[in-house]
Amino acid sequence: MDSDGFPRSGPDRPVRDSADKTRYRIGYGWLGAVVALYLLAFLVYAETWAFAWDESYHLLAAQLIGRGKRPYIDFCFPQTLVNVYWNAAWMRLLGDSWRVPHAFAALFTLGAVALTARYVFLRFPAPDWRAAAALTAALLTGLNAEVFGYAPLAQAYGICLFALLAAFQCAVLAVDRSGPLRAAEAGFLAGMAAASSLLTAAAAPVLLVWLLFYNRAGSRWTKFSAFCAAAAMPFAPMIWLAWQGPRQAWFNVIQYHASFRTLYWPHTTRHDLEVLTSWIDSGQALLIGLLAVSGLAYVARRSPWPAAIKAEFYLCAWLAAALSAEVATAHPTFSQYFLLAVPFLAILAAAGLYATVSGGFAAHAFKPSRPLWAVLPVALLMVLGLAKSFYDDRDATDWSVYERLARKIDEITPRNAVLFADEPIYFLTRRAPPPGLELAYTHKIDLGPAENALLHIVPAAELQRQLQAGLFATAYTCVDADIQSYHLASLYRQRLEMEGCSIFWDLKK
Repeated sequence: MDSDGFPRSGPDRPVRDSADKTRYRIGYGWLGAVVALYLLAFLVYAETWAFAWDESYHLLAAQLIGRGKRPYIDFCFPQTLVNVYWNAAWMRLLGDSWRVPHAFAALFTLGAVALTARYVFLRFPAPDWRAAAALTAALLTGLNAEVFGYAPLAQAYGICLFALLAAFQCAVLAVDRSGPLRAAEAGFLAGMAAASSLLTAAAAPVLLVWLLFYNRAGSRWTKFSAFCAAAAMPFAPMIWLAWQGPRQAWFNVIQYHASFRTLYWPHTTRHDLEVLTSWIDSGQALLIGLLAVSGLAYVARRSPWPAAIKAEFYLCAWLAAALSAEVATAHPTFSQYFLLAVPFLAILAAAGLYATVSGGFAAHAFKPSRPLWAVLPVALLMVLGLAKSFYDDRDATDWSVYERLARKIDEITPRNAVLFADEPIYFLTRRAPPPGLELAYTHKIDLGPAENALLHIVPAAELQRQLQAGLFATAYTCVDADIQSYHLASLYRQRLEMEGCSIFWDLKK
Protein backbone atom coordinates (compact mmCIF):
# COMPACT_ATOMS: atom_id res chain seq x y z
CA MET A 1 0.00 0.00 0.00
CA ASP A 2 1.23 3.51 -0.76
CA SER A 3 0.84 6.56 1.47
CA ASP A 4 -2.72 7.14 0.21
CA GLY A 5 -3.82 3.66 1.11
CA PHE A 6 -3.96 2.38 -2.48
CA PRO A 7 -2.39 -0.92 -3.56
CA ARG A 8 1.05 -0.49 -5.11
CA SER A 9 0.00 -3.04 -7.68
CA GLY A 10 -3.17 -4.84 -8.52
CA PRO A 11 -3.57 -8.39 -9.81
CA ASP A 12 -3.72 -7.05 -13.40
CA ARG A 13 -1.33 -4.11 -13.50
CA PRO A 14 0.49 -1.69 -11.20
CA VAL A 15 -1.24 1.40 -9.90
CA ARG A 16 1.35 4.11 -10.43
CA ASP A 17 -0.05 7.02 -12.45
CA SER A 18 -2.26 9.89 -11.31
CA ALA A 19 -5.20 8.65 -13.42
CA ASP A 20 -5.22 5.38 -11.50
CA LYS A 21 -5.13 7.19 -8.18
CA THR A 22 -7.89 9.52 -9.27
CA ARG A 23 -10.04 6.55 -10.21
CA TYR A 24 -9.39 4.98 -6.84
CA ARG A 25 -10.30 8.18 -5.00
CA ILE A 26 -13.53 8.53 -6.98
CA GLY A 27 -14.34 4.90 -6.29
CA TYR A 28 -13.70 5.36 -2.59
CA GLY A 29 -15.93 8.43 -2.68
CA TRP A 30 -18.81 6.43 -4.13
CA LEU A 31 -18.28 3.68 -1.60
CA GLY A 32 -18.08 6.17 1.25
CA ALA A 33 -21.32 7.85 0.20
CA VAL A 34 -23.16 4.53 -0.09
CA VAL A 35 -21.84 3.29 3.26
CA ALA A 36 -22.75 6.58 4.99
CA LEU A 37 -26.29 6.47 3.60
CA TYR A 38 -26.60 2.83 4.58
CA LEU A 39 -25.33 3.59 8.10
CA LEU A 40 -27.97 6.27 8.59
CA ALA A 41 -30.87 4.11 7.37
CA PHE A 42 -29.66 1.01 9.20
CA LEU A 43 -29.16 2.75 12.54
CA VAL A 44 -32.61 4.34 12.33
CA TYR A 45 -34.15 0.93 11.68
CA ALA A 46 -32.08 -0.74 14.42
CA GLU A 47 -33.11 1.81 17.03
CA THR A 48 -36.81 1.92 16.16
CA TRP A 49 -38.42 -1.07 14.42
CA ALA A 50 -35.90 -3.92 14.58
CA PHE A 51 -37.34 -6.76 16.64
CA ALA A 52 -37.52 -10.55 16.84
CA TRP A 53 -39.09 -12.34 19.78
CA ASP A 54 -36.13 -14.70 20.16
CA GLU A 55 -33.73 -11.85 20.83
CA SER A 56 -35.51 -11.24 24.13
CA TYR A 57 -33.94 -14.21 25.88
CA HIS A 58 -30.50 -12.99 24.76
CA LEU A 59 -31.29 -9.59 26.27
CA LEU A 60 -32.62 -11.13 29.46
CA ALA A 61 -29.51 -13.30 29.76
CA ALA A 62 -27.28 -10.24 29.35
CA GLN A 63 -29.30 -8.45 32.02
CA LEU A 64 -28.94 -11.38 34.41
CA ILE A 65 -25.19 -11.56 33.76
CA GLY A 66 -24.99 -7.87 34.65
CA ARG A 67 -26.53 -8.78 38.01
CA GLY A 68 -23.89 -11.40 38.68
CA LYS A 69 -25.68 -14.50 37.39
CA ARG A 70 -23.78 -17.18 35.45
CA PRO A 71 -25.25 -18.69 32.29
CA TYR A 72 -25.51 -22.49 32.39
CA ILE A 73 -24.83 -22.54 36.13
CA ASP A 74 -27.51 -20.13 37.40
CA PHE A 75 -29.95 -20.13 34.49
CA CYS A 76 -30.55 -21.93 31.21
CA PHE A 77 -29.00 -20.27 28.14
CA PRO A 78 -28.45 -22.69 25.23
CA GLN A 79 -25.92 -20.56 23.34
CA THR A 80 -22.21 -19.89 23.25
CA LEU A 81 -21.23 -16.82 25.21
CA VAL A 82 -19.14 -14.11 23.54
CA ASN A 83 -22.09 -12.11 22.21
CA VAL A 84 -24.12 -12.23 25.42
CA TYR A 85 -21.14 -11.16 27.56
CA TRP A 86 -20.43 -8.37 25.06
CA ASN A 87 -24.02 -7.17 25.37
CA ALA A 88 -23.93 -7.50 29.15
CA ALA A 89 -20.80 -5.35 29.40
CA TRP A 90 -22.21 -2.51 27.29
CA MET A 91 -25.64 -2.66 28.94
CA ARG A 92 -24.03 -2.36 32.33
CA LEU A 93 -22.09 0.67 31.13
CA LEU A 94 -24.80 2.40 29.06
CA GLY A 95 -28.03 1.09 30.58
CA ASP A 96 -30.47 -1.84 30.45
CA SER A 97 -32.03 -0.95 27.11
CA TRP A 98 -32.49 -3.06 24.00
CA ARG A 99 -31.22 -0.10 22.01
CA VAL A 100 -27.68 -0.58 23.33
CA PRO A 101 -27.11 -4.07 21.85
CA HIS A 102 -28.99 -3.02 18.71
CA ALA A 103 -26.59 -0.11 18.15
CA PHE A 104 -23.50 -2.29 18.46
CA ALA A 105 -24.99 -5.06 16.33
CA ALA A 106 -25.78 -2.47 13.65
CA LEU A 107 -22.19 -1.18 13.77
CA PHE A 108 -20.84 -4.72 13.48
CA THR A 109 -23.08 -5.27 10.46
CA LEU A 110 -21.95 -2.02 8.91
CA GLY A 111 -18.37 -3.17 9.48
CA ALA A 112 -19.10 -6.44 7.68
CA VAL A 113 -20.61 -4.56 4.72
CA ALA A 114 -17.62 -2.22 4.62
CA LEU A 115 -15.13 -5.11 4.81
CA THR A 116 -16.93 -6.88 1.97
CA ALA A 117 -16.80 -3.77 -0.21
CA ARG A 118 -13.19 -3.00 0.73
CA TYR A 119 -12.00 -6.50 -0.11
CA VAL A 120 -13.59 -6.36 -3.57
CA PHE A 121 -12.35 -2.83 -4.20
CA LEU A 122 -8.74 -3.69 -3.38
CA ARG A 123 -8.59 -7.21 -4.86
CA PHE A 124 -10.89 -7.30 -7.87
CA PRO A 125 -8.64 -8.07 -10.85
CA ALA A 126 -10.30 -5.71 -13.34
CA PRO A 127 -9.17 -2.18 -12.32
CA ASP A 128 -11.92 -0.34 -14.21
CA TRP A 129 -14.54 -2.46 -12.46
CA ARG A 130 -13.31 -2.28 -8.88
CA ALA A 131 -15.68 0.46 -7.72
CA ALA A 132 -18.67 -1.12 -9.49
CA ALA A 133 -17.85 -4.58 -8.16
CA ALA A 134 -17.38 -3.25 -4.63
CA LEU A 135 -20.70 -1.40 -4.77
CA THR A 136 -22.39 -4.55 -6.04
CA ALA A 137 -21.02 -6.62 -3.16
CA ALA A 138 -22.00 -3.95 -0.62
CA LEU A 139 -25.55 -3.65 -1.95
CA LEU A 140 -26.10 -7.40 -2.18
CA THR A 141 -24.94 -7.77 1.42
CA GLY A 142 -26.37 -4.71 3.12
CA LEU A 143 -29.76 -4.63 1.41
CA ASN A 144 -30.40 -8.33 1.78
CA ALA A 145 -33.72 -8.58 3.65
CA GLU A 146 -32.45 -11.16 6.13
CA VAL A 147 -29.30 -9.18 6.88
CA PHE A 148 -31.21 -5.90 7.23
CA GLY A 149 -33.94 -7.47 9.37
CA TYR A 150 -31.95 -9.71 11.71
CA ALA A 151 -28.34 -8.51 11.87
CA PRO A 152 -29.11 -5.43 14.06
CA LEU A 153 -30.74 -7.54 16.78
CA ALA A 154 -29.31 -8.53 20.16
CA GLN A 155 -28.69 -12.01 18.75
CA ALA A 156 -25.24 -12.85 17.41
CA TYR A 157 -25.79 -12.25 13.68
CA GLY A 158 -24.06 -8.86 13.56
CA ILE A 159 -20.94 -9.83 15.48
CA CYS A 160 -20.71 -13.10 13.54
CA LEU A 161 -20.87 -11.35 10.17
CA PHE A 162 -18.09 -8.98 11.16
CA ALA A 163 -15.90 -11.70 12.65
CA LEU A 164 -16.34 -13.96 9.61
CA LEU A 165 -15.41 -11.21 7.14
CA ALA A 166 -12.44 -10.14 9.21
CA ALA A 167 -11.26 -13.75 9.59
CA PHE A 168 -11.57 -14.27 5.83
CA GLN A 169 -9.43 -11.24 5.05
CA CYS A 170 -6.82 -12.17 7.65
CA ALA A 171 -6.59 -15.67 6.13
CA VAL A 172 -6.13 -14.15 2.67
CA LEU A 173 -3.21 -12.10 3.97
CA ALA A 174 -1.76 -14.95 6.05
CA VAL A 175 -0.81 -17.16 3.10
CA ASP A 176 1.83 -14.63 1.96
CA ARG A 177 3.21 -13.78 5.41
CA SER A 178 6.10 -15.75 6.82
CA GLY A 179 5.08 -15.08 10.41
CA PRO A 180 2.10 -16.59 12.26
CA LEU A 181 0.41 -13.33 13.33
CA ARG A 182 -2.16 -13.13 10.53
CA ALA A 183 -2.97 -16.82 10.91
CA ALA A 184 -3.51 -16.26 14.63
CA GLU A 185 -5.78 -13.29 13.89
CA ALA A 186 -7.80 -15.39 11.44
CA GLY A 187 -8.13 -18.15 14.04
CA PHE A 188 -9.14 -15.76 16.80
CA LEU A 189 -11.81 -14.10 14.68
CA ALA A 190 -13.18 -17.42 13.43
CA GLY A 191 -13.26 -18.61 17.04
CA MET A 192 -15.00 -15.40 18.09
CA ALA A 193 -17.73 -16.04 15.52
CA ALA A 194 -18.24 -19.64 16.70
CA ALA A 195 -18.07 -18.58 20.36
CA SER A 196 -20.90 -16.14 19.59
CA SER A 197 -23.01 -18.65 17.65
CA LEU A 198 -22.25 -22.25 16.78
CA LEU A 199 -24.06 -21.65 13.48
CA THR A 200 -20.70 -20.32 12.24
CA ALA A 201 -18.58 -23.25 13.45
CA ALA A 202 -18.01 -24.59 9.92
CA ALA A 203 -16.05 -21.49 8.91
CA ALA A 204 -13.00 -22.19 11.09
CA PRO A 205 -11.98 -25.56 9.56
CA VAL A 206 -12.58 -24.20 6.03
CA LEU A 207 -10.33 -21.21 6.68
CA LEU A 208 -7.65 -23.36 8.29
CA VAL A 209 -7.55 -25.97 5.51
CA TRP A 210 -7.50 -23.27 2.83
CA LEU A 211 -4.73 -21.37 4.59
CA LEU A 212 -2.56 -24.48 4.88
CA PHE A 213 -3.23 -25.65 1.32
CA TYR A 214 -2.43 -22.31 -0.34
CA ASN A 215 0.34 -21.23 2.04
CA ARG A 216 3.15 -19.55 0.11
CA ALA A 217 5.45 -18.32 2.88
CA GLY A 218 6.56 -19.52 6.30
CA SER A 219 5.89 -22.76 8.14
CA ARG A 220 2.52 -24.42 7.72
CA TRP A 221 2.79 -26.05 11.13
CA THR A 222 3.55 -22.76 12.85
CA LYS A 223 0.51 -21.18 11.25
CA PHE A 224 -1.60 -24.24 12.07
CA SER A 225 -0.62 -24.00 15.75
CA ALA A 226 -1.18 -20.24 15.86
CA PHE A 227 -4.61 -20.52 14.21
CA CYS A 228 -5.81 -23.30 16.52
CA ALA A 229 -4.49 -21.73 19.72
CA ALA A 230 -6.04 -18.36 18.89
CA ALA A 231 -9.34 -19.95 17.83
CA ALA A 232 -9.70 -21.51 21.28
CA MET A 233 -9.25 -18.22 23.14
CA PRO A 234 -12.81 -16.82 22.68
CA PHE A 235 -14.17 -20.02 24.22
CA ALA A 236 -12.47 -19.28 27.55
CA PRO A 237 -15.69 -18.15 29.35
CA MET A 238 -17.53 -21.25 28.20
CA ILE A 239 -14.63 -23.51 29.19
CA TRP A 240 -14.52 -21.87 32.63
CA LEU A 241 -18.23 -22.39 33.19
CA ALA A 242 -18.02 -25.94 31.87
CA TRP A 243 -15.32 -26.59 34.48
CA GLN A 244 -17.71 -25.37 37.19
CA GLY A 245 -20.75 -27.21 35.83
CA PRO A 246 -19.95 -29.80 33.15
CA ARG A 247 -23.46 -31.26 33.12
CA GLN A 248 -25.11 -27.85 32.77
CA ALA A 249 -22.71 -26.80 30.00
CA TRP A 250 -23.25 -30.05 28.09
CA PHE A 251 -27.01 -29.60 28.23
CA ASN A 252 -26.97 -25.97 27.10
CA VAL A 253 -24.39 -26.26 24.33
CA ILE A 254 -25.01 -29.76 22.96
CA GLN A 255 -27.96 -31.72 24.35
CA TYR A 256 -30.59 -28.99 24.06
CA HIS A 257 -29.90 -28.47 20.37
CA ALA A 258 -29.51 -32.14 19.55
CA SER A 259 -32.60 -33.40 21.38
CA PHE A 260 -35.07 -30.71 22.37
CA ARG A 261 -35.35 -27.92 19.77
CA THR A 262 -37.97 -29.89 17.84
CA LEU A 263 -40.31 -29.92 20.86
CA TYR A 264 -41.37 -26.31 20.41
CA TRP A 265 -41.62 -26.43 16.61
CA PRO A 266 -44.25 -28.94 15.40
CA HIS A 267 -43.91 -30.58 11.97
CA THR A 268 -40.21 -29.73 11.96
CA THR A 269 -39.27 -31.68 8.84
CA ARG A 270 -41.99 -30.06 6.77
CA HIS A 271 -40.98 -26.67 8.13
CA ASP A 272 -37.34 -27.29 7.18
CA LEU A 273 -38.29 -28.28 3.64
CA GLU A 274 -40.34 -25.11 3.29
CA VAL A 275 -37.41 -22.99 4.47
CA LEU A 276 -34.91 -24.77 2.23
CA THR A 277 -37.09 -24.17 -0.83
CA SER A 278 -38.18 -20.63 0.05
CA TRP A 279 -35.46 -19.17 -2.20
CA ILE A 280 -37.72 -20.00 -5.15
CA ASP A 281 -40.08 -17.21 -4.07
CA SER A 282 -37.35 -14.69 -3.24
CA GLY A 283 -36.15 -12.31 -5.92
CA GLN A 284 -33.18 -11.30 -3.79
CA ALA A 285 -32.11 -14.90 -3.20
CA LEU A 286 -32.43 -15.73 -6.90
CA LEU A 287 -30.45 -12.63 -7.89
CA ILE A 288 -27.50 -13.24 -5.57
CA GLY A 289 -27.58 -17.00 -6.18
CA LEU A 290 -27.55 -16.76 -9.99
CA LEU A 291 -24.88 -14.07 -10.00
CA ALA A 292 -22.74 -16.04 -7.52
CA VAL A 293 -22.95 -19.22 -9.61
CA SER A 294 -22.14 -17.22 -12.71
CA GLY A 295 -19.20 -15.59 -10.95
CA LEU A 296 -17.78 -18.88 -9.70
CA ALA A 297 -18.10 -20.42 -13.18
CA TYR A 298 -16.36 -17.42 -14.72
CA VAL A 299 -13.51 -17.47 -12.20
CA ALA A 300 -12.96 -21.21 -12.65
CA ARG A 301 -13.30 -21.54 -16.44
CA ARG A 302 -13.00 -18.28 -18.33
CA SER A 303 -11.12 -15.67 -16.35
CA PRO A 304 -7.45 -14.92 -17.03
CA TRP A 305 -7.02 -13.92 -13.40
CA PRO A 306 -3.96 -14.95 -11.37
CA ALA A 307 -4.20 -18.27 -9.57
CA ALA A 308 -3.78 -16.58 -6.18
CA ILE A 309 -6.82 -14.37 -6.78
CA LYS A 310 -8.86 -17.30 -8.04
CA ALA A 311 -8.03 -19.15 -4.84
CA GLU A 312 -9.55 -16.33 -2.78
CA PHE A 313 -12.79 -16.53 -4.75
CA TYR A 314 -12.79 -20.30 -4.26
CA LEU A 315 -12.47 -19.66 -0.53
CA CYS A 316 -15.61 -17.51 -0.70
CA ALA A 317 -17.41 -20.39 -2.40
CA TRP A 318 -16.24 -22.92 0.20
CA LEU A 319 -17.23 -20.64 3.09
CA ALA A 320 -20.67 -19.98 1.61
CA ALA A 321 -21.20 -23.70 0.96
CA ALA A 322 -19.99 -24.80 4.40
CA LEU A 323 -22.01 -22.22 6.32
CA SER A 324 -25.13 -22.94 4.27
CA ALA A 325 -24.75 -26.69 4.76
CA GLU A 326 -24.31 -26.26 8.51
CA VAL A 327 -27.35 -24.05 9.05
CA ALA A 328 -29.44 -26.20 6.70
CA THR A 329 -28.95 -29.15 9.06
CA ALA A 330 -30.19 -27.25 12.10
CA HIS A 331 -33.46 -28.88 13.08
CA PRO A 332 -35.47 -26.68 12.80
CA THR A 333 -33.70 -24.26 10.50
CA PHE A 334 -34.80 -20.72 9.63
CA SER A 335 -34.25 -18.47 6.65
CA GLN A 336 -32.35 -15.89 8.69
CA TYR A 337 -29.63 -18.42 9.48
CA PHE A 338 -28.50 -18.24 5.86
CA LEU A 339 -27.59 -14.56 6.14
CA LEU A 340 -24.21 -15.72 7.47
CA ALA A 341 -23.26 -16.83 3.95
CA VAL A 342 -24.50 -13.69 2.18
CA PRO A 343 -21.22 -11.64 2.11
CA PHE A 344 -19.28 -14.49 0.53
CA LEU A 345 -21.98 -15.04 -2.07
CA ALA A 346 -21.98 -11.29 -2.70
CA ILE A 347 -18.25 -11.32 -3.48
CA LEU A 348 -18.80 -14.10 -6.00
CA ALA A 349 -21.86 -12.26 -7.34
CA ALA A 350 -19.72 -9.18 -8.05
CA ALA A 351 -17.60 -11.36 -10.32
CA GLY A 352 -20.79 -12.72 -11.84
CA LEU A 353 -22.06 -9.25 -12.70
CA TYR A 354 -18.69 -8.40 -14.25
CA ALA A 355 -18.76 -11.59 -16.33
CA THR A 356 -22.34 -10.94 -17.44
CA VAL A 357 -21.88 -7.30 -18.36
CA SER A 358 -18.40 -7.42 -19.89
CA GLY A 359 -19.39 -9.80 -22.71
CA GLY A 360 -22.07 -10.04 -25.37
CA PHE A 361 -24.90 -7.52 -25.81
CA ALA A 362 -24.50 -6.18 -22.29
CA ALA A 363 -21.04 -4.87 -23.14
CA HIS A 364 -22.66 -2.41 -25.56
CA ALA A 365 -25.36 -1.37 -23.07
CA PHE A 366 -22.84 -0.69 -20.28
CA LYS A 367 -19.63 0.77 -21.63
CA PRO A 368 -16.41 -0.29 -19.88
CA SER A 369 -15.68 3.36 -19.10
CA ARG A 370 -18.92 3.62 -17.11
CA PRO A 371 -19.39 0.27 -15.33
CA LEU A 372 -21.18 1.89 -12.39
CA TRP A 373 -24.30 2.06 -14.55
CA ALA A 374 -24.40 -1.74 -14.50
CA VAL A 375 -24.89 -1.61 -10.74
CA LEU A 376 -28.15 0.33 -10.99
CA PRO A 377 -30.38 -2.66 -11.91
CA VAL A 378 -28.88 -4.62 -9.01
CA ALA A 379 -29.47 -1.72 -6.63
CA LEU A 380 -33.05 -1.31 -7.84
CA LEU A 381 -33.87 -5.01 -7.45
CA MET A 382 -32.34 -5.13 -3.96
CA VAL A 383 -34.22 -2.00 -2.83
CA LEU A 384 -37.51 -3.33 -4.19
CA GLY A 385 -36.91 -6.70 -2.54
CA LEU A 386 -36.21 -5.04 0.79
CA ALA A 387 -39.27 -2.82 0.44
CA LYS A 388 -41.43 -5.87 -0.30
CA SER A 389 -40.07 -7.58 2.81
CA PHE A 390 -41.04 -4.56 4.92
CA TYR A 391 -44.46 -4.45 3.34
CA ASP A 392 -45.06 -8.15 4.02
CA ASP A 393 -44.12 -7.57 7.68
CA ARG A 394 -45.97 -4.26 8.06
CA ASP A 395 -48.13 -5.63 10.90
CA ALA A 396 -45.23 -7.19 12.79
CA THR A 397 -44.75 -6.46 16.48
CA ASP A 398 -41.86 -4.29 17.64
CA TRP A 399 -40.39 -3.33 21.00
CA SER A 400 -42.82 -0.43 21.46
CA VAL A 401 -45.70 -2.91 21.88
CA TYR A 402 -43.92 -4.74 24.68
CA GLU A 403 -42.89 -1.48 26.30
CA ARG A 404 -46.56 -0.49 26.61
CA LEU A 405 -47.38 -3.90 28.06
CA ALA A 406 -44.48 -3.68 30.48
CA ARG A 407 -45.61 -0.27 31.77
CA LYS A 408 -49.11 -1.59 32.45
CA ILE A 409 -47.79 -4.71 34.20
CA ASP A 410 -45.51 -2.59 36.36
CA GLU A 411 -48.46 -0.38 37.23
CA ILE A 412 -50.60 -3.23 38.60
CA THR A 413 -47.87 -5.46 40.08
CA PRO A 414 -46.10 -4.62 43.36
CA ARG A 415 -42.35 -4.48 42.92
CA ASN A 416 -41.65 -7.39 45.27
CA ALA A 417 -44.45 -9.58 43.88
CA VAL A 418 -43.80 -12.64 41.70
CA LEU A 419 -44.69 -12.24 38.03
CA PHE A 420 -45.57 -14.93 35.49
CA ALA A 421 -44.50 -13.62 32.08
CA ASP A 422 -42.04 -14.25 29.28
CA GLU A 423 -38.61 -12.96 28.39
CA PRO A 424 -39.49 -9.56 26.82
CA ILE A 425 -41.57 -8.53 29.85
CA TYR A 426 -39.02 -9.71 32.41
CA PHE A 427 -36.35 -7.77 30.54
CA LEU A 428 -38.34 -4.55 30.15
CA THR A 429 -39.70 -4.53 33.71
CA ARG A 430 -36.22 -5.36 35.03
CA ARG A 431 -37.76 -8.05 37.22
CA ALA A 432 -35.75 -11.20 37.80
CA PRO A 433 -37.76 -14.18 36.55
CA PRO A 434 -38.49 -16.95 39.05
CA PRO A 435 -35.94 -19.80 38.76
CA GLY A 436 -36.62 -21.82 35.62
CA LEU A 437 -38.62 -19.13 33.81
CA GLU A 438 -35.60 -17.53 32.11
CA LEU A 439 -36.32 -19.44 28.88
CA ALA A 440 -39.91 -20.26 28.00
CA TYR A 441 -38.96 -22.93 25.46
CA THR A 442 -37.71 -25.22 28.24
CA HIS A 443 -41.21 -25.71 29.71
CA LYS A 444 -41.71 -28.55 27.25
CA ILE A 445 -38.73 -30.43 28.71
CA ASP A 446 -38.94 -32.76 31.70
CA LEU A 447 -35.82 -34.66 32.76
CA GLY A 448 -36.95 -35.56 36.27
CA PRO A 449 -36.85 -33.52 39.50
CA ALA A 450 -33.10 -33.70 40.11
CA GLU A 451 -32.06 -32.86 36.56
CA ASN A 452 -34.72 -30.17 36.25
CA ALA A 453 -33.44 -28.44 39.37
CA LEU A 454 -29.81 -28.69 38.25
CA LEU A 455 -30.53 -27.33 34.78
CA HIS A 456 -33.07 -24.68 35.90
CA ILE A 457 -35.99 -26.21 34.01
CA VAL A 458 -39.62 -25.87 35.06
CA PRO A 459 -41.81 -28.30 33.07
CA ALA A 460 -45.32 -27.28 32.11
CA ALA A 461 -46.86 -29.55 34.75
CA GLU A 462 -44.81 -27.95 37.53
CA LEU A 463 -45.57 -24.49 36.19
CA GLN A 464 -49.28 -25.27 36.30
CA ARG A 465 -48.93 -26.45 39.90
CA GLN A 466 -47.21 -23.18 40.85
CA LEU A 467 -49.93 -21.13 39.20
CA GLN A 468 -52.67 -23.10 40.92
CA ALA A 469 -50.89 -22.60 44.23
CA GLY A 470 -51.15 -18.83 43.80
CA LEU A 471 -47.42 -18.20 43.50
CA PHE A 472 -47.80 -15.44 40.90
CA ALA A 473 -49.46 -12.14 41.75
CA THR A 474 -49.78 -11.28 38.07
CA ALA A 475 -49.87 -13.50 35.01
CA TYR A 476 -49.31 -12.37 31.45
CA THR A 477 -49.47 -14.30 28.18
CA CYS A 478 -50.09 -13.75 24.48
CA VAL A 479 -50.87 -17.45 23.86
CA ASP A 480 -54.53 -18.44 24.10
CA ALA A 481 -53.56 -22.06 24.71
CA ASP A 482 -51.75 -21.03 27.90
CA ILE A 483 -54.89 -19.35 29.23
CA GLN A 484 -56.77 -22.60 28.77
CA SER A 485 -54.13 -25.06 29.92
CA TYR A 486 -53.16 -23.06 33.01
CA HIS A 487 -56.80 -22.04 33.82
CA LEU A 488 -55.72 -18.43 34.23
CA ALA A 489 -59.25 -17.00 33.87
CA SER A 490 -60.40 -18.94 36.92
CA LEU A 491 -57.41 -17.97 39.08
CA TYR A 492 -57.67 -14.15 38.93
CA ARG A 493 -60.45 -11.63 39.40
CA GLN A 494 -59.05 -9.03 37.01
CA ARG A 495 -58.29 -9.44 33.31
CA LEU A 496 -57.13 -6.91 30.73
CA GLU A 497 -56.86 -7.48 26.98
CA MET A 498 -54.08 -5.34 25.55
CA GLU A 499 -52.02 -5.49 22.34
CA GLY A 500 -53.41 -8.91 21.55
CA CYS A 501 -52.27 -10.28 24.92
CA SER A 502 -53.94 -10.94 28.30
CA ILE A 503 -52.92 -9.66 31.72
CA PHE A 504 -54.41 -11.30 34.84
CA TRP A 505 -54.11 -10.03 38.41
CA ASP A 506 -55.89 -9.99 41.78
CA LEU A 507 -55.76 -13.64 42.84
CA LYS A 508 -59.00 -15.20 44.00
CA LYS A 509 -57.29 -17.25 46.68
